[in-house]
Amino acid sequence: MEAKSTISIFIDDEKQPIASFATPVNFELDTRKLTDGQHTLTIVSKDVTGKEGLRKIPFLVRNGPAISIEGIKENDIVDGIVSLMINAYGKGLQKKFIIEGSETPQTVPSWIWILLIAFICWAIYYFVTSFSI
Repeated sequence: MEAKSTISIFIDDEKQPIASFATPVNFELDTRKLTDGQHTLTIVSKDVTGKEGLRKIPFLVRNGPAISIEGIKENDIVDGIVSLMINAYGKGLQKKFIIEGSETPQTVPSWIWILLIAFICWAIYYFVTSFSI
């Protein structure tokens, strides 16, 4: 039988691998067991001669409900009273789709207000100049 390279898979700074395999392998990482936030997947390979290779892959886990905030952005400078619209929604059971609460309501963008005011002004100008005798 032919000797194969082996790989060990680590999450973050754990001393014990979550899995060890002979290559090639298909592996499914269950992120539901990890906390939300930044993590690092470390893969250590060892060939038949004993030489090791290392690969680190940083990734972000977001299994919990997504949080959407309108009214403040990261690193904004604010003062006084700040009005915020906050929504949190998760995937739920994924067996049925629930419409209520699955979309984040948003305010009307300012460029639409400007476009609407410009159109109304143009319409008033058009009617005044067209019907004057």
